[in-house]
Amino acid sequence: MTDVLDQARAWLADDPDPATRQELQTVLDGAAGGDDAALADLADRFAGILQFGTAGLRGAIGAGPNRMNRAVVIRAAAGLAAYLRDTRSPANGSRHRVVIGFDARYRSYDFAVDTAAVMTAAGIEALVMPRTLPTPVLAFAVRHLAADAGVMVTASHNPPQDNGYKVYLGGPDGGSQIVDPADVQIAARIDAVPSVASVPRAESGWAEIGEEVVTAYLTAAAEVAEEGGPRDLRIVHTSLHGVGGVTVGEALIRARFTDVHAVAEQAEPDPDFPTVDFPNPEEAGAIDLALALAERVGADIVIANDPDADRCAVALPVRASDGDGWKMLHGDEVGALLGSHLAGRGARGVLANSIVSSRLLGRIAAAHGLEHSETLTGFKWISRVPGLAYGYEEALGYCVDPESVRDKDGISAAVLVAELAALTKAAGRTLWDVLDDLAVAHGLHATDQLSVRVDDLSLIGAAMARLRSAPPSSLGGSAVEVADDLLAGDGGLPPTDGLRYLTADSTRVVVRPSGTEPKLKCYLEVVVPVDGDAGAGVSAARTVARERLAAVRADVAAALGLEG
Repeated sequence: MTDVLDQARAWLADDPDPATRQELQTVLDGAAGGDDAALADLADRFAGILQFGTAGLRGAIGAGPNRMNRAVVIRAAAGLAAYLRDTRSPANGSRHRVVIGFDARYRSYDFAVDTAAVMTAAGIEALVMPRTLPTPVLAFAVRHLAADAGVMVTASHNPPQDNGYKVYLGGPDGGSQIVDPADVQIAARIDAVPSVASVPRAESGWAEIGEEVVTAYLTAAAEVAEEGGPRDLRIVHTSLHGVGGVTVGEALIRARFTDVHAVAEQAEPDPDFPTVDFPNPEEAGAIDLALALAERVGADIVIANDPDADRCAVALPVRASDGDGWKMLHGDEVGALLGSHLAGRGARGVLANSIVSSRLLGRIAAAHGLEHSETLTGFKWISRVPGLAYGYEEALGYCVDPESVRDKDGISAAVLVAELAALTKAAGRTLWDVLDDLAVAHGLHATDQLSVRVDDLSLIGAAMARLRSAPPSSLGGSAVEVADDLLAGDGGLPPTDGLRYLTADSTRVVVRPSGTEPKLKCYLEVVVPVDGDAGAGVSAARTVARERLAAVRADVAAALGLEG
């Protein structure tokens, strides 16, 4: 107990923020007085410093090193500044340049200003976005302004109590998110910061980026839809209380999609996210208000973005033969639709997706004479594929214009989805019909996911060790023919903690610990050939796929030895 109290007192003396100093003092007083709850709280706050990795920083806002606060951010900024000075020549002239963006979450602006103050004092040109804006605009600005690095203060679709700090690198990295070894090198320099008080911070000297950069981004996003195509499409859009509403609306209008209805209750940025339990369009109930509005206005499509608008979700009216209501497309379905659309438009280059995403994109690429690449999970890897023309991952992330944004971009993806939906509507068809066409041409690729959340992280390590020592011999009744240990670099990819199984009937299972949550994630995919036409043939294949996925899911759950 004495060690934790001493650590807390030392941190308190170095904290530059009166709000978190008061917060920590209250917890410290309770712990020193013998309050068990306060002592447990203090121990958690000082369990270690919030780790800087390939996702930057992300955690709950609060006092202490294991939280997001000004002290942690100032240290992170100092580490990034030292990394740039030590390892990188300026991309444009004799002075490094860093662009800084922020969303509407609690403390985002404060963290952005602290970053600008540290960079300026370190002799680095700091450019701050003019207002709360989506992550893709910041990623665009890194390339557009030839910056050496970019910082986006956001926790994306995390719960309201969180915030985060995402880092991009310019120059030879092209505006992509950081990967190893840059993350390790930045983290080492953060660890070397002796105290917050030792970090110089300027009181002024940084500049605000002009609106012309936002305008340039909007122009690029709108231009992903080709001129002259149909635009008869009624769209309902929700930004889920995030910062994407205005930007998405303006991009759609510039692309001549004018029949757009925003969900009023979720249109304005609100860090409390009051109408949703969890601000992620994949979560149950998150787009209920959008679906209700779509019913009222007779919409053709619902498009939803997560709070920082780097992800894009799509919902469609179900087919008349399947009843009433709406259904959200899986990320793999949208990924295949957009990849097929771009390939059909004549895109040249490489189509890429992560190893946990569907293999359908590879078959689409082959059919169009295009190269396909499979990467580790995360856009930090997808964005670095040489010659990238399009990339996606199943978690609703799509890069449809890599020349402008080397990251997932839910805004340009929304414009491209709208173009495809309008073209399909003009032909008297729906996106369901297009998915059926892909199934007939390439086989029905059906995916599912099994996620196991744990309170004890050691259970994840034990489950992975169990699978490595005793891998399954069959899955869903089909013999396992290939068992790749991704940690050993099997399969030709950089080492990562994961396992991949391929069976005789083309079933694929990937098992990996989540990088952001205390979860073990299992990604399942079966491929069923379609006999006959796009009607009865696809329907029969879907029935077979559901049965096979259920069997595979049961086998994976049993092999893990954990309750899902």
